[in-house]
Amino acid sequence: MINKNKFKLSESYTKYKMPNLNKQKYRTFREYLREEYQGPYAATDILIRYDNGRKNGIVLIERKFPPLGLALPGGMAEYLTLEDNAIKEAREETGLDITLDSPNKPLCVFSEPTQDPRAFIASIAYTGEGKGILKPQENEDAKSARVFTLEEIASLLDKPIWAFPDHHRRILRIYLNEFGGKNGN
Repeated sequence: MINKNKFKLSESYTKYKMPNLNKQKYRTFREYLREEYQGPYAATDILIRYDNGRKNGIVLIERKFPPLGLALPGGMAEYLTLEDNAIKEAREETGLDITLDSPNKPLCVFSEPTQDPRAFIASIAYTGEGKGILKPQENEDAKSARVFTLEEIASLLDKPIWAFPDHHRRILRIYLNEFGGKNGN
């Protein structure tokens, strides 16, 4: 028997109203999702280590579409594995060839319902290394992509310059705490 006192529900769960799951209302599960599902939707983010010959650090993008500001490369999960989605999004937004550090073990997952202003989006964050020329594809979300040293990132974390201030800053803080002195950074 499960000890109910052992588990504590988050505040966001206790405020959530369960959808009507009347089986007669929808013919298929897909129809239910289309009409009732409010998330979380999945997105991948990636911390890319990159050395351009002049600077060694992490790649951040400046978004060209709202929400504007600095961000980790990433995007909504498409019909791919999450690890392949992280690589695809990173390649589109940075132009780099990406090798994930641990494809089956993300750095972290954040699923706060309000962390993204657009919708309830859960973020699965990976780490990896980028090779090649740093140049975002023109038809993607990245206006530009630049390398920031770990010291520069640490100095920017409390500034109001982030497109996704809740979870991207938390992801970067986890990375800095766990890997700040490793991998040549």
